[in-house]
Amino acid sequence: MTLSIVILCWNDLKVISDCIASIYAGTHQTEFEIMVSDNGSTDGSIDFIRERFPDVKVIENGRNLRFAKGNNVGIQASSGKYILILNPDTVIHDGCLDKIIGFAEEHTEAGAFSCRVLNADGTFQNCVRPLYTLRTEWCLALGLRPLAYFSDWFQPGEYVGWQGDSKRVIGWAAGCFILARSDLLKRLGGFDETFFYFYEDTDLCRRIWDAGYSILYTPDASITHLGGQSTNKRLPPMAFALDGLVTRYLYFYKYYGLKGTRSCRRAALTSFFLRWLQTVIVQLVRPTEAGRKRQESLRTLLGWNYRLDVARLVSTGEEPELHVKLEGRVVER
Repeated sequence: MTLSIVILCWNDLKVISDCIASIYAGTHQTEFEIMVSDNGSTDGSIDFIRERFPDVKVIENGRNLRFAKGNNVGIQASSGKYILILNPDTVIHDGCLDKIIGFAEEHTEAGAFSCRVLNADGTFQNCVRPLYTLRTEWCLALGLRPLAYFSDWFQPGEYVGWQGDSKRVIGWAAGCFILARSDLLKRLGGFDETFFYFYEDTDLCRRIWDAGYSILYTPDASITHLGGQSTNKRLPPMAFALDGLVTRYLYFYKYYGLKGTRSCRRAALTSFFLRWLQTVIVQLVRPTEAGRKRQESLRTLLGWNYRLDVARLVSTGEEPELHVKLEGRVVER
């Protein structure tokens, strides 16, 4: 078997049919299997897949294992030379998988690969980025992004000025589409399940680099990613932001220790304060309801980060009280 395609499903009935159908319709040369790892869907997804696509291998996890663990189940059950981690809210373009497998076969020095990802309207969706560092956190917090046009030293966690139209080495690829060599992926243990939501893909790619392999991007293969249909569709914005912050600190603790995590927190405080101050000024000049809500959200996040003890967070998971009513934190730690 050349390729195992692992698709994580959690109540994705509305999108997963188009995803699977596009794989069968657009793959002409590559032998493949599709593994759907289901995180306890209750919307009829599994019955639909079994009826419509009987060749798909369905693994029922019985509950929501989250992104990392749910995908790891599919990774362990796969048998292909390559494993593709694919979101259910994607559509594979004709020849995409044939092209990226051919690209991978040509580049034995690389351990993982990504393709051109487009929004539903055909515009470029930036799903490949440099690896995050403390410098990028501070460049982003201080608004130094324009300087990145003159020097990569000021890189704010993205390839400024690049629109995905050329092949290149990348730091990491988003989990909506990551192709990896199966033996390497399994040797690394798949995704680190510490990262319950966000940063699973960043961490995996960093470990691929640490294992001595590069990660490559090609625009010759492409997909459409609806974006948000399989992740934040059930997350209120504040819950979404907080879950991202927690895993952000866990990521920096893993690679930079407690000192680096504290520096990351200071960068976050700086960023939230400057953005909050900007909204205050804008509201004074041109007040709107949307602006008021944004100002309140930034003040809440600023206060949460100010009260946060990162040492307690990374050791015990303890977070400060949010001081606002919040529903929808879908992650369990």
